[in-house]
Amino acid sequence: MSCKWMDHKFRQDNEETLNLLDTMWRSLVFPNHLYRQVSISSAEDKLAFTVQVLEEVAALFEEDNSSASWEDSTVRNFLNIVNKQAEELHSCLSSLSKNSQLYFKRLSDDVLKKKGHSAEPWEVIRR
Repeated sequence: MSCKWMDHKFRQDNEETLNLLDTMWRSLVFPNHLYRQVSISSAEDKLAFTVQVLEEVAALFEEDNSSASWEDSTVRNFLNIVNKQAEELHSCLSSLSKNSQLYFKRLSDDVLKKKGHSAEPWEVIRR
């Protein structure tokens, strides 16, 4: 999957997110069974799952956490990074979806329609 933000910035933001999580909640337990299930999915499904997890984590930490021992600035930084990651990955997912739509539109317009839906373009598509 080609997504510039993932190639250049995701690792850095992810590392910072994990460090902030470690600072706020050292005993955090992630649902490993869900990660194992998605690990055999397509790249697009993994990306969609990651976006959903980030959005759910952000929603959880946006709850009233005034009783927690964390500093407000740490939580704000954490939420900023998590929300940024979710937005950027969502745009990668949207881009991936648009690219696949364009690919199939090209198949329809440039291959099938131009050749009058004859057997030849269908054979090209089949291959």
